[in-house]
Amino acid sequence: MGRFVVKYRKLILVIAGLLIIPSVLGYFNTRVNYDMLNYLPSDMDTVVGQQAMLDEFGKGAFSMLITEGLDSASEARLEDAIRAVDHVESVIGFGSLTEAGLPAEMLPDRIYQTFRHGDESLIAVFFDSSTSADETVSAVEQIRTIVDGRAYVSGMSAFIADLRNLSGSEELMYIVIAVVLAIVVMLLLLDNWLTPFLFLLSIGVMIIYNLGTNIFLGEISYITKALSAILQLAVTMDYSIFLWHAYREHLAKGQNPDEAMELAIKDTLSSVFGSSATTVAGFIALCFMSFTLGLDLGIVMAKGVVFGVLGSVTVLPAMLLAFDKTLQRLDHKPLLPDFTKLSRSIVKIYPVLLIIFVAIIPPFLYGYQQTNNNVYYTLSDSLPQDMDFAVAGRKLDDDFGLSNVHMILTDANLDQSSVIKMSQAIDALPGIKSVLNAETLLGDQIPTALMPTELGSILKSNQHEMTLAISEYRTASDEMTDQINQINQIIKQYDQSALLVGESSLTEDMIKVTSNDFQVVNTISIVAIFVIILIVTKSISLPIILIAVIESAIFVNLGLSHFFGERLSFIAPICISTIQLGATVDYAILMTTRYTRERQNGKDKKTAAVIALKTSIPSIIVSGAVLFAATIGVAAYSQADMISSLTMLMARGAIISIFAVPAFLPPLLIVADPLIIRTTLGMKHLTKGSKK
Repeated sequence: MGRFVVKYRKLILVIAGLLIIPSVLGYFNTRVNYDMLNYLPSDMDTVVGQQAMLDEFGKGAFSMLITEGLDSASEARLEDAIRAVDHVESVIGFGSLTEAGLPAEMLPDRIYQTFRHGDESLIAVFFDSSTSADETVSAVEQIRTIVDGRAYVSGMSAFIADLRNLSGSEELMYIVIAVVLAIVVMLLLLDNWLTPFLFLLSIGVMIIYNLGTNIFLGEISYITKALSAILQLAVTMDYSIFLWHAYREHLAKGQNPDEAMELAIKDTLSSVFGSSATTVAGFIALCFMSFTLGLDLGIVMAKGVVFGVLGSVTVLPAMLLAFDKTLQRLDHKPLLPDFTKLSRSIVKIYPVLLIIFVAIIPPFLYGYQQTNNNVYYTLSDSLPQDMDFAVAGRKLDDDFGLSNVHMILTDANLDQSSVIKMSQAIDALPGIKSVLNAETLLGDQIPTALMPTELGSILKSNQHEMTLAISEYRTASDEMTDQINQINQIIKQYDQSALLVGESSLTEDMIKVTSNDFQVVNTISIVAIFVIILIVTKSISLPIILIAVIESAIFVNLGLSHFFGERLSFIAPICISTIQLGATVDYAILMTTRYTRERQNGKDKKTAAVIALKTSIPSIIVSGAVLFAATIGVAAYSQADMISSLTMLMARGAIISIFAVPAFLPPLLIVADPLIIRTTLGMKHLTKGSKK
């Protein structure tokens, strides 16, 4: 492999450059999904009901508009203008009710009061495309232009429109910030002024390939799009650093650049197998989530790691050889000091560090569990609350006491009496402001056969009748959970096939799915990484020790969120547990491999620990610092909480792991040395000297 790359280095660079063209085209033609609710399993009742709404009623997305100071005629004209927007399926407001032959004075008082508040009124807008469809978001933007300050637009589609605009304006800056800060760190911590730029150029090519090949997935989530480049940069930088150090070591032995690079590629492929495999395993574990955002992020990031390894042994060596003479002139003394004294001190006080390790686990395990139990699921909370959708949502809540709309689909042949009784039972529930369907609009004195045709087509299909239940409760609140359970019980009494649809019920399903996913992903990632470490170290005991150290760092990271009072998005703990485990267990593998090598070479356990520490700490610091730098700037800059909280956890996790691995792993290796010798291939001959 090494000889091939060195011999054909110019061809490799030409091919690498040409492959950028289709990758860029693939990147720009990959759709981005901004709706987290789209990742729910397709067989759930709420998802089935949502599809039925689209198939039978032609209604997918739903928004509420609040108008101010408009008379009936002006409101009717506004409704007509909104109705003319592409992909608006229907509009219900006082203007349309009057035009359909139902004057406001004929409406039941509770319905009237729901839709009127002083000089404000509500307009319900249904779209013929799904909540996150590009057509829906475009229609929302057109409606905002039409209302021009005369109305506020709320709903999930409005949220997605604002999210898309925010993400579009921020994503380029994520890359710029991550690259600039990573360069600063590498300029300070590496020994050459040019290598950081060559590292980033090589990794940048691989990032473009990864993003371009996403076109084969059809679409990716906005979280994946925003984070994949940063994560790929952060977690694959190690491979470039490994190659560089190996190359310099062989040059120092007097070999010429071509020979040194051949051997460096061989060394790098051998050393990065374990570290890249554990990182890939961490990301692949995300693919087992029922909430398929994990599949989306897992595939893209696992693919990115594979590209990162490939780039470090093909494109990067070709670049380093092309700039070899320039590199020789740009060496400088690295900022990192010699770590011999620190290493000896750590080994000297290892019993104290061991006590600290045992002592911190209970409180931080408690904080870790509390953090997982106190996440938020309300997607609208993840964006700044001064954005248009948030202002409209608050106005709905404050002026109309309206936070949510449940959509209930019942059999179209259900008799009028049953529908009225069902509606009354729902209307009597705590937090229900009003119930809107054909029967409640007309009252129980007028048969639904007299319903104006236009209005009837909005609320009924051949298979189902639609009922809107307007709620005062917020999505994902305890009150909303109880209300959803009660509504489901009521509607099933009258129609066993009835379906409850809406943002709040979809969110409840998301809560159930992701709470189970957390345990599944954690278990799979730990088992997979255990097996990989077992293969790499040829030991049964070492995987347990290594995972224990990194898991303790994860407990500290997420536990701090609880003690600092941070409230995280539901997706953050699931992702960070696997990402931090997969990305930073490399540090532990690096140190442990050196420790076992020194023990096999006849060193006693304390001397082996000192050597493992002083040789591993520089690599751990550089790798962790790059991960920290690439993520902390994004965390500080991003206004999207799902992005900022994830990157903040990654940055903090990198720092914690930088300290945890050198502080806690050597004491554990020293204490467990007799067990390690007995359970590791190639070390049993040391049994007699294991007490040293």
